[in-house]
Amino acid sequence: MKVGYFLSCEEYTPAELIEQARLAQDAGFQGLWISDHYHPWNDEQGQSPLVWSVIGALSQVVQIPVTTAVTCPIMRIHPAVVAQAAATSAVLLDGRFVLGVGTGEALNEHIYGDAWPTAGERLEMLEEAVHVMRELWDGGFVNHRGKHYTVDQARVYTRPETPPRVYLSAFGPKALDLAGRIADGFMSTQPNAEHVEHFRKAGGGDKPVQGGFKGCYAASEDEAVRIAHRLWPNSGLPGELSQVLPSPKHFEQASQLVTPGMVREAIACGPDPARQAEQLRTYEEAGFDEVYVANVGPNYAELINLYKREFLS
Repeated sequence: MKVGYFLSCEEYTPAELIEQARLAQDAGFQGLWISDHYHPWNDEQGQSPLVWSVIGALSQVVQIPVTTAVTCPIMRIHPAVVAQAAATSAVLLDGRFVLGVGTGEALNEHIYGDAWPTAGERLEMLEEAVHVMRELWDGGFVNHRGKHYTVDQARVYTRPETPPRVYLSAFGPKALDLAGRIADGFMSTQPNAEHVEHFRKAGGGDKPVQGGFKGCYAASEDEAVRIAHRLWPNSGLPGELSQVLPSPKHFEQASQLVTPGMVREAIACGPDPARQAEQLRTYEEAGFDEVYVANVGPNYAELINLYKREFLS
């Protein structure tokens, strides 16, 4: 199983993200995930740079693959523009770019005041969006009159030799069916073997399956839990809350229900490599081909060094 590093745009400045990418590559991580957000989950996280600008900078400092985890091409940014951004990123990264897509969260997509569609409608929009992007990556002029999107005589001129691969984030059965049918790979933050099997049986076959999780390095497990509970209590929210809450303040309110003990269970906290090994093992046993670890808090160099010492040598 390949091990990569997850860059959290919600928590770090562009300069810190670039530093983490350099450190991760030097340590031996085999790829990068990078989140695509308009808002952080809460004000304590405090950042949210434009992912496409950061990817441009990453292309000049790393030689490992970069995947968005994940971009939502259905509301905040029209799929024709995402197609151009992804094509440029793939050119800059010499083909080492993967466009990870999903149906998004109201937190990031509601900013124009549009109604937040149901999960089923968002899946329908995502399928059409992927179709539009792939048409544009073929290189000709595109005219599209669909249920959700209109494209009028659009052409993406700067394109890689091979169109960007599209991986799809999915959790429920309908989303897994869609991923198996149209995606080049599957992404998840849940080490769920049934989801992997569903994707493969739905048409995914032997296509890549990527997973991701969070760790928090500190001198002790208790200190790491305090850091993680302050910055990422939303990791303990259940069900569809992460898809429907519209602003960081709503996540802060909901996260008051999340205890430090819940965060301790959700995030691999502390300096003990056994906690990281346990998380890696759950993804490997669930059938994932690649897994990406994100650091929570200020001690990202220490977590990267732990992985270099324990898992990447």
